[in-house]
Amino acid sequence: METIKTKKGYKGIGMEGPIANWYAKTTLNDLNRHKLMAKQLVEKIPANGTVLEIAPGPGYFCIELAKLGAYQITGLDISKSFVEIARKNAAESGLRIDFRQGNASAMPFEGGTFDFTFCQAAFKNFTEPVKAIAEMHRVLRPGGTAVIVDLRRDASPEEIEHEIKGMGLRRMDEVITRWTFKLMLLKTAYSISEMESMIAQTPFGKAKINTGDIGFQVWMKK
Repeated sequence: METIKTKKGYKGIGMEGPIANWYAKTTLNDLNRHKLMAKQLVEKIPANGTVLEIAPGPGYFCIELAKLGAYQITGLDISKSFVEIARKNAAESGLRIDFRQGNASAMPFEGGTFDFTFCQAAFKNFTEPVKAIAEMHRVLRPGGTAVIVDLRRDASPEEIEHEIKGMGLRRMDEVITRWTFKLMLLKTAYSISEMESMIAQTPFGKAKINTGDIGFQVWMKK
């Protein structure tokens, strides 16, 4: 019987085990970023709406959003370790959030399930980005919104250094993070024109893209 090979859903090394634990511990120092993002986006989400975060990692954004309203929140991550960590974090916060494992380019949801989808700092790592955007469109209800927040490829060294200094990291974690930006993240990040080209290949067709700091926000409407 012929074995069908499934394309790996992420670029580079997998965020599992000790790597996932290190990431969860390190990014906890930058929790304020998730709080600010949740406060910014809450105005765009219908009351009691259904929300999907794609690649939520340790679940910090989902948890902060859940504190702001009676939303039905789901987090979908390809990392088994992250799903376990996120579930633990939500339980410790006394919140009910549905964290589950799955691939962004083949989501395990019926079409028209969510009012709002969100993907932060992970899109550049997807091996099938156009499929992932198309899936965002599929799982949204008519009138729903999809938002992608990620690093810009043209972010300057000065902008990145300012970002790292604002994370409140320990010296060694700061060194590792700086190395990660230089040798990994910037190499997989997209330009604005590349994002526009990929979105044009999906049912969304077009998007509003805002730039700032070291990244961009992509807003797409179904």
